Amino acid sequence: MDRIAITGGARLMGEIPISGAKNSAIKLMAASLLTDEPLRLTNMPRLADTRLLARLLRRLGTEVVEQDGENGPETILHTREIVSALAPYDLVRQMRASFNVLGPLIARTGHAKVSLPGGCTIGARPVDLHLEALRALGASIDLHEGYVYAQAPRGLIGAEIAFPFVSVGATEHAMLAAVLAKGTSVLTNAACEPELGDLADCLNAMGAKVSGAGTSTIVIEGVQRLHGATHSVIPDRIETGTYALAAAMAGGEVRLTNTRCDFVDALLVKMEEAGVEVTRHDDGMTIKRNGSRLRAVEIETDPYPGFATDLQAQFMALMTLADGESVIKETIFENRFMHAPELSRLGAEIAVQGGEARVRGVETLEGAPVMATDLRASVSLVIAALAARGETMVSRVYHLDRGFERLEEKLSACGASVRRIAGDGEPED
Repeated sequence: MDRIAITGGARLMGEIPISGAKNSAIKLMAASLLTDEPLRLTNMPRLADTRLLARLLRRLGTEVVEQDGENGPETILHTREIVSALAPYDLVRQMRASFNVLGPLIARTGHAKVSLPGGCTIGARPVDLHLEALRALGASIDLHEGYVYAQAPRGLIGAEIAFPFVSVGATEHAMLAAVLAKGTSVLTNAACEPELGDLADCLNAMGAKVSGAGTSTIVIEGVQRLHGATHSVIPDRIETGTYALAAAMAGGEVRLTNTRCDFVDALLVKMEEAGVEVTRHDDGMTIKRNGSRLRAVEIETDPYPGFATDLQAQFMALMTLADGESVIKETIFENRFMHAPELSRLGAEIAVQGGEARVRGVETLEGAPVMATDLRASVSLVIAALAARGETMVSRVYHLDRGFERLEEKLSACGASVRRIAGDGEPED
């Protein structure tokens, strides 16, 4: 199992290009099941999660070709026919988002057998809303032996779907199914994240009729078939925020390119409140901190455009060196303070009670062996290690490989001392 060693203390100077959005790319890949023509995705990230979904799609009948295009990495997905409508547990359990092949399989073939994704280290994250949306569209759903058995032999029917609470995954799943349904579907209390707009743009390029994505009401007029298209994946807002916080933590001056400031505005406002200098550009931003002490600030996670839960762990790392006590409230996921004990191993002072963490800033952090518990927690440890004295060894970094492309390379190019130590194979869980 690989580890990453970081020797802290180096200021970061340089430029970091932001990759395509992981959370968007994997849903766009699932959309390829909706047509028998090729879907070409550009600005594609190369990650463990995209490789895993490619394995599942190949099993279902998709030809997946990765190549370097004129403007960077791209993936061509071509599902001439669905050769299997079974998504087995051994693949779905490794990445929850792969459950979203269920809707496209029903929409195109009228039936599917997809494993339930199982538990998650940051909370239960049930798929009830996904299944209720598919039922509303006319699919019959049966659950037994850990699998979802779904049928809609006469096709899906447009429906009004009112989500009881905002769910990005359920909103995306409903969109993926409704585009081929007969009639009009209206999704209310829908998620507003940029990834929803990206999925809608791609589906519309394929011939769908989706309007309102990015607002709380999405209208989908079903069409008989979709065709192939070329679509560029949006920049990864979580990677953007992560490297912005890394630059603020280590100090120095880093320009982030190939991204958008509006995707992370809630974060940038809080960083400025903490004393970080942020300069916004058309193609990204410059993050600068001259070494002065950070100020403690309060954050509360919220659905977009609020403060992203996927940046909470990284912001907590920044606050470990702030002057005063910061309060971090997590409202999206339970169990999402699992990084706090590991940050404490570096000398951070963090008290967690329920969905609230209080972080009292310290003068310095000290390097130590730490263990990653999930994707965002793992990168928070890397961020903290950049400013810690001595060496920090982060184990279980396979979590990092799920969501961050060439992390060591990007940080090292800006002067960080980061190196990967190869292990003896991949973990089983």
